[in-house]
Amino acid sequence: MAGTGVGELNGLKVVNIHEAKTHLSRLVEEAAKGESFVIAKAGKPMVKVIRLDQDEPKPKRQLGFLKGKIQVPDDFDTMFQDEIEKMFYGEE
Repeated sequence: MAGTGVGELNGLKVVNIHEAKTHLSRLVEEAAKGESFVIAKAGKPMVKVIRLDQDEPKPKRQLGFLKGKIQVPDDFDTMFQDEIEKMFYGEE
């Protein structure tokens, strides 16, 4: 679709609202095939149109982002062991 009102945002086609109204059927068919797009009003992106059963990509997990900010105690596996046993088995 060439002409005014078409651009790109983060790899997605951007269509102005007038263009979207004019070509809605075709745009919906494209979105149903997985070709998401953005509708803009006066050049400002307003909504993203995606296929319904298409999941948004999950952000990648960043490993090690808390490195050096937290410390695990040496007795982590046994800390509060006595208190936990008392809760389960009662006092002896």
